[in-house]
Amino acid sequence: MPNGKLILGVPSKGRLMEQTAKAFAGFGLAYEKNGHERGYQGIVPGEPDIEVAFLSASEIARHLQLGRIHVGVTGEDLVREHMADADERCEILTRLGFGHADVVVAVPECWIDVATIADLEEAARLFEKQHMFRMRVATKYMNLSRRFFARKGLASYRLVESLGATEGTPAAQTAEIIVDITSTGTTLQANGLKMLSDGLILKSEACLVSSRVTPQTEASARAMTLIRERVAAA
Repeated sequence: MPNGKLILGVPSKGRLMEQTAKAFAGFGLAYEKNGHERGYQGIVPGEPDIEVAFLSASEIARHLQLGRIHVGVTGEDLVREHMADADERCEILTRLGFGHADVVVAVPECWIDVATIADLEEAARLFEKQHMFRMRVATKYMNLSRRFFARKGLASYRLVESLGATEGTPAAQTAEIIVDITSTGTTLQANGLKMLSDGLILKSEACLVSSRVTPQTEASARAMTLIRERVAAA
């Protein structure tokens, strides 16, 4: 890092931003923006070895992967989506108790004979035979989906990247299945979908994550030790 400081990535918008700020205040590491209130840099008053970067949750996961920040708050789903080798490249320092979301496989409720991945594999083979193309799975979680289906032995499908509201793709006839996040299941039900009984891919929440690949300096190492101590004491 150019100035040798520890770079802390925190969410820049919404409820996750508010909850993260509250969590860090609880660690005794309250931060604030430096300069314009709409800027994207900040400080932890009294801790000169820490520089704060306000980023999207997805950017934080990507920056941890690439070694551009030392530590950040993001969803475990994003960490594991961006990194197949997440446990080697990162360390989850603590789960923060907010931002809960399950990554799940869901199918139309009207598929009464499809309740498990095994049922889905059978249905997918029949679908391909009848329609002459593979069943489509809409998702923003391309890597998590691919790895999960490989473990489950599901092969008769085609991933379609979702750029909008994933839960709406079956009704729009742009996909037959979805992999998406859900907190309560209400949105799935509202769109005529149901989660498969063994379709839970990941139980996710907001986590404080450190990168194992970001270069360290004396200053960033001191700050990292401080953060670990404060988190452990909270």
